[in-house]
Amino acid sequence: MVKCWKHSEGRCSGGGLDSSHFPHKAFWISLSALLLLVTVALGLAGHLALTGPHSKSLQSVRITSPDQLNQSAVVDLQNRLVTFSVTSSGNRTSTVLFDVKHGLICYKPLDQNTCFLQTMERSDYDHVGAFLNQSQHKRNVQLSGNETQRRTEFLGVLSASQVNESALEEPLGTLCRDRSVHWTRRTDGPGKQRLVYFCIDICFPSNICVSVCFYYLPE
Repeated sequence: MVKCWKHSEGRCSGGGLDSSHFPHKAFWISLSALLLLVTVALGLAGHLALTGPHSKSLQSVRITSPDQLNQSAVVDLQNRLVTFSVTSSGNRTSTVLFDVKHGLICYKPLDQNTCFLQTMERSDYDHVGAFLNQSQHKRNVQLSGNETQRRTEFLGVLSASQVNESALEEPLGTLCRDRSVHWTRRTDGPGKQRLVYFCIDICFPSNICVSVCFYYLPE
């Protein structure tokens, strides 16, 4: 028995479904698959655009100095930040943050409930700039004992000029949360009448190691 589904010029087209329906169905299936692939591709591209540059801008670099100073750094190239973790011989770790964008250095000693701020000077920009340039290509920096230059810098703590911790911009606000914050200034030395309370040693890839020592200025 022949069942007529379509009439053309008064004649039955034949039994079963008309074969002309299949090309249209294949077309829509192909179009749907193509749209799905395009959607997935755009989603992946957007994810890489959001996460790619930021992840590439963060690099962890370890510095080995001749006296076995244990020091590591996280470099944020995008925000121009270098965060040092420095462990002294007494197994005490301090944090030193160089915020190149805002021209500030923040010292966070482990054994004190205080942060200390200092304005970056030309020598600080030179040291950190060399570090930023080398950290793009190296994950480990080995300093040479014969070529390393060492010096000591003294910072006087201005006790009367305490900074409101809540007013600090990021990342300083997070670093110094729940700590008192004081400004410091570079000086020639504390003199015999003043005591040096602590020092933090920092080494740079330019083969310069600086011992930063703090003392409180008289009120």
